[in-house]
Amino acid sequence: MDLIRFVVDCLKTALSGGRAYWIWIGTLLFFISMGVFTYANQTANGLMVTGMSDQVSWGFYVSNFTFLVGVAAAAVMLVIPAYIFHNAEAKRVVLLGEGLAVAASLMCMLFVAVDLGRPDRIWHLSPYPGMFNWPSSLLTWDVLVLNGYLALNLLIPGYILYHTYHGREYNKNLVFAAAVLSMFWAISIHTVTAFLFASNSARPFWSSALVAPRFLATAFCAGPAFIIMTFLIMHRINAYKIGHKVIDMLAVIVAIAMQINLIMLAAELFVEFYAEGQHSANARYLFLGMGGKHSLVPWIWSAQALNVGAVLILMVEKFRKNYYLLFVACAMAVVGIWIEKGMGFVIPGFIPTPLGEVFEYKPTLMEVKISLGVLAIGAMVFTLMVKPLRAIQMGILSNPALDQRAALELAEAREKAEMLARIASYEDNPEG
Repeated sequence: MDLIRFVVDCLKTALSGGRAYWIWIGTLLFFISMGVFTYANQTANGLMVTGMSDQVSWGFYVSNFTFLVGVAAAAVMLVIPAYIFHNAEAKRVVLLGEGLAVAASLMCMLFVAVDLGRPDRIWHLSPYPGMFNWPSSLLTWDVLVLNGYLALNLLIPGYILYHTYHGREYNKNLVFAAAVLSMFWAISIHTVTAFLFASNSARPFWSSALVAPRFLATAFCAGPAFIIMTFLIMHRINAYKIGHKVIDMLAVIVAIAMQINLIMLAAELFVEFYAEGQHSANARYLFLGMGGKHSLVPWIWSAQALNVGAVLILMVEKFRKNYYLLFVACAMAVVGIWIEKGMGFVIPGFIPTPLGEVFEYKPTLMEVKISLGVLAIGAMVFTLMVKPLRAIQMGILSNPALDQRAALELAEAREKAEMLARIASYEDNPEG
């Protein structure tokens, strides 16, 4: 009964708000409806309506999936200082980071789902009645780590909020153990995703020992940058007051991670172009074009310009602590990494093909609409989670029984005080 009351009160809080809130919800519902309608069209006509082909079988959907896995993993940058080092400022906002991880994990799964040509066959990925090909299949590992990470980031905040709602102290040892597990799980989701690409031996562009380290570096760059942008917006609209120390800490993490990413990129470019061989064809197509075809060249150079610009701002403390410049730098980092890990990594793995053919790819309007719908679902989930989370943490939302108990305790305290006052008055003037 307590659990039902908790869920109902959270839903009531999530579905209450002012005009601006409902305009935001309405906007998200519009994009979700557009995405659902467009996806129905894609399902009816098949993936031929997208820009993908037999030559380029992973496109805009898998690109977004690859980027969002990193955003989901970035919650660990708040989990470590909050639960391991007991940073009070980080502990205040760690649940927001885990809420963002839930939304990002859900979007990852949805992008995989919309990329399936036959979504009705998704049951093959389940243990029963499908064939759960574990441990030999890397795809099975990816299914495990994504679902496990989603469950962890739902259970930990849910457990804490449930006990806070009822005015009870939660088991800190249990939360600490779950937090440590989620730290390793966060690293595993992006490492397994990197191995999913690197294991394709016919795609030399992905066959690099630096794929997993670069994935982690970009995750700890774009993810915290996205969290900073979210926090700054929430702080600006007075939705949630975020401590400056947390934002400054995350900004330093973004600056360091971006520098590591650029160093590893330079190392890969040296290997690809200094002694250029047949396996460097994909990198040449991406950065310089090939055979008069160069649709990805503007994408990758724009990404690197954004990344370099972001790191130049973030390396200067004066600029980094100017939150307007910080927001711009974080936006540059997010867009730059999104291009680099998507259009700059997934797509050129297929171009040219193992036979040397150059089939170019660009996302269609249909793919963009469906992607916007998936992103809107993620934003909706995060919004509906933040409302009750904020209310419970600020003491606005709690079990009504707590209010009755508090009122009873206050009345008892007043009666006791009045009795003590009468006793003291009697002792001072016993005849009166």
